[in-house]
Amino acid sequence: MSDLPADTDELIENFELFDEWDDRYRYLIELGRKLPDFPDAARDEAHKVRGCMSQVWFVQQDDPEGRLRFLGDSDAMIVKGLIALLHVLYDGKRPEEVEHVPIDNIFEQIGFSQHLSANRRNGFFSMVSRLRQFAGNRPA
Repeated sequence: MSDLPADTDELIENFELFDEWDDRYRYLIELGRKLPDFPDAARDEAHKVRGCMSQVWFVQQDDPEGRLRFLGDSDAMIVKGLIALLHVLYDGKRPEEVEHVPIDNIFEQIGFSQHLSANRRNGFFSMVSRLRQFAGNRPA
């Protein structure tokens, strides 16, 4: 997964390189292709993220330092890209850091608030809620 942007700043800068939204969508899809493999056995109801129009699954992973670690997958390419974006923003964060990720500001900076459908926006924030739930289950 080393091909994903290293941090939030790099992610935002990469999106800002594209003037056209078609190019941003292509970049988002390309990010989704860089996600690590998702275990087939976890594509079940227990791992499904509710509130998404597409099929979305998240698996929380163990981390000896108590950081948030997760895998995600979707049957929709744009949604897989959104999962990759969430990896950049959340994966490896300590529980107390997860709640302070300025997700609304980042969402606005990238331009998703104007260019994603209401259903995709709702699904995105359902995924954010699941990650916050995962982080809440970790020792601080």
